[in-house]
Amino acid sequence: MNTVYEELKSRDLIKQLPFEDEFKELVKNEKISVYLGIDPTADSIHIGHFIPLMLMSYFQKHGHKPIILMGGGTAMIGDPSNKTDMRKMLSLEDIENNVKNIKEQVSRFVSFEGDNGAVIVNNADWILDLNYMDFIRNYGIHFNVNRMLDADCFKMRMEKGGLTFFEMNYMLMQSYDFLHLFENYNCKLQIGGDDQWSNMLAGVDLIRKLHKSGSFCLTCPLLLTSNGVKMGKTEKGALWLDPKKTSPYEFYQYWRNIGDSEVNSVLRMLTHLEMDEVNRLSSLKDEKTNEAKKIAAYEITKLIHGEEEAIKAKKTSEDLFEKKSNNEDMPIVTLSKELLVNDQISVLNILTAINVAPSKGQARILVSQGGISIDAAKIIDEKAIIHTSDFEKGYIVLRKGKKVFLKIIIE
Repeated sequence: MNTVYEELKSRDLIKQLPFEDEFKELVKNEKISVYLGIDPTADSIHIGHFIPLMLMSYFQKHGHKPIILMGGGTAMIGDPSNKTDMRKMLSLEDIENNVKNIKEQVSRFVSFEGDNGAVIVNNADWILDLNYMDFIRNYGIHFNVNRMLDADCFKMRMEKGGLTFFEMNYMLMQSYDFLHLFENYNCKLQIGGDDQWSNMLAGVDLIRKLHKSGSFCLTCPLLLTSNGVKMGKTEKGALWLDPKKTSPYEFYQYWRNIGDSEVNSVLRMLTHLEMDEVNRLSSLKDEKTNEAKKIAAYEITKLIHGEEEAIKAKKTSEDLFEKKSNNEDMPIVTLSKELLVNDQISVLNILTAINVAPSKGQARILVSQGGISIDAAKIIDEKAIIHTSDFEKGYIVLRKGKKVFLKIIIE
């Protein structure tokens, strides 16, 4: 059986890995503990966390033990990486609620059962009670400020108006997390996205300075479109793993509509399909590429939302786009009855109210270009009005372009 290193290499899931030869020997001869940090700055994780969690699932598959570190303490500072402004500081109550929700989502990737069952830790348990003077004396002396400021995670903030000392502590805290897990859980590897490289490498350096023994970090590549843009953005914003934020149908449809050139990377990085099958599907051309996209959408949706929701999303998509019929599982959006005046509302107001268009100007453009239909009738008049009587079956169906169908109800 291949080692986890060989499997990750075959899927191009390793972007940067210091002491690579040493690491290859380690995972060939030893089962290790591996940690992934997630700062609970929102009540759900999004597609940006997907690949690191897939890495964690492969480590567990090969017998290694996952540690999911919830950043309940570091979330009170906020990671400045790739941010032009200081992050909003969260209350303890917000953080605790976010941690609870994220724990449930992580369980879709790793098992908490067995000898190498995953464990979840919260760095608030050791960071919040630190004595600051002792911390700086014992660990701060190992960090060179010039090297810190040269790190990519700080450069953008420096160029855009400055970096607070408050935020500079983040790298120290994340490094201390790795040290704590190394000393208390025999954790030898941290994994994460490539945007975390500087922070992760600082933790490796700290452990090797203090313990003179092996510690490692491994970053995974970012999931990009053919234009080099991060994948995971929808018309409503981020692609969330929480079904209340991004419905299973919307989630499925996102992957169903990826570009032909993105099929291989999506299948390699975001599914557990064997590489022979990934290569077969990636080799399909022209109309047959749709088979690969359907399989990718189904496999990814099944992983995140379960088989039942994946089947429903697939059926809804096929009914809408292949059978041209309406389906009871079509995404439902609610239009507030308070927006109606004399039992009527303009189409432009509907489009902005349900976020199909960000402004009335954009809504007018959609209508003028023939991009909007209601109950199969194309809307060509920007002054068009919808009456409550049009909701006689309890809803209307709005279609935007060829790919967006919404069932609108009034409440």
